[in-house]
Amino acid sequence: MGRLVIVSNRVPDPRERNKPAGGLAVGLADALREDQQTLWFGWSGRQVEADADPVPSLDTHGTVTYATIPLTPAQHRGYYQRFSNGILWPLCHYRLGLMNYARADWLQYLEVNRMFARTLAPLLKPDDIIWVHDYHLLPLAQALRELGVTSPIGFFLHIPFPPWSLFRALPPATALLDDMKAYDLIGVQTEEDAQNLWECMRLEGMTDPSRVVACPIGIDPVSFSEEARDAFNGPEVRRLRESLHDEPLIIGVDRLDYSKGLEERFLGYERLLIRYPEHHRHVTYLQVAPVSRGEVEEYRLLRRQLDETIGRINGAFAAYDWTPIRYLTRPIARQTLAGFYRLADVALVTPLRDGMNLVAKEYVAAQDPEDPGALVLSHLAGAAPELDEALLVNPHDADAIADALHLALTMKKEERKRRWNILNSEIRNTTAGSWARDFLKALNRSRKTSAG
Repeated sequence: MGRLVIVSNRVPDPRERNKPAGGLAVGLADALREDQQTLWFGWSGRQVEADADPVPSLDTHGTVTYATIPLTPAQHRGYYQRFSNGILWPLCHYRLGLMNYARADWLQYLEVNRMFARTLAPLLKPDDIIWVHDYHLLPLAQALRELGVTSPIGFFLHIPFPPWSLFRALPPATALLDDMKAYDLIGVQTEEDAQNLWECMRLEGMTDPSRVVACPIGIDPVSFSEEARDAFNGPEVRRLRESLHDEPLIIGVDRLDYSKGLEERFLGYERLLIRYPEHHRHVTYLQVAPVSRGEVEEYRLLRRQLDETIGRINGAFAAYDWTPIRYLTRPIARQTLAGFYRLADVALVTPLRDGMNLVAKEYVAAQDPEDPGALVLSHLAGAAPELDEALLVNPHDADAIADALHLALTMKKEERKRRWNILNSEIRNTTAGSWARDFLKALNRSRKTSAG
């Protein structure tokens, strides 16, 4: 295989040590091989006023060259905030009521994808294999083909894909699906997503189902387990452990987003305290929810709602020496979180809809095999089909969450170990590395079949 070219909306800063847990950047970083020459292209995160296409900034670290470009404020607003995150994100998470479509934003989305193509094309080599990631860049392959790029181009969607009955609510749904035909292979997280996308494609005249594959992403469980062991004896974990006074810890880690089911989760924890009063003053719930997209009104409203809910629950149940919910809206370094996961008796991961959810897999990897914690997981998370030995719940059912938390907090060690051994085998069977290898092999086969 030739050089691998990764294209994503954002490119991580290779010098940034405090990486967040989970997410696309972590999954891709875990998948990069030291023996694979890689070009990683995308937005730098900067905004500048400009009248012409930007010149990529190149930064090489080991076998990976990071090529980044800025966006103009108008591009950031139309392509990123309004269309990608204001239209596609809620649509793909089954939240049609949050869509606010304007044709100008759709046109800006198309133009930024064409600009990505124009600035990437001069960096490409004839034997490159191009791997495009996520909903920001659905039309990119078509834009590259129009510039004469003939390299294999694959695409991976890290968020859910809705059924045609929902997707058709997008005014340019047909145009977007038509552009996606330019990919040689499209990967999604689950069989349900594959079926939904295949049905949409079929209705738009795409007749080869092998071009849509379910290929769930994983993590690097070995290295994350080592990080957790190292961090467990660090000062941050020690301070947290001492503050708990030997009482159980429930942990949740999510970007602050309406798809994560945080309000429903807090209500489930409240039901635990109401229905199982024996846990009063004997359990603490730590929720880490870094703020994202804070400039978007829906996210500001969500943050205010969560603040009010947490304040109400803590006001009703707290004692002078116990706070039921600890709530952080700033990011915590991934290694520190690994130690927190190892310390936590329960992980509460209950999104309303999720592409995969790597936090669930990271929690499993971080556990002490001799005394593992329990995972409470939404059955609507993409990880649920793989992690069916977790305590699966419907995130809309507060009493079901309460029952699962009570079961997790009172579960015997032998049962926790039995469940964890199965979960650990699953996350070691499908890793970030195997995900990347499997997808790229399938892309290579798909391209050869098309050429033949």
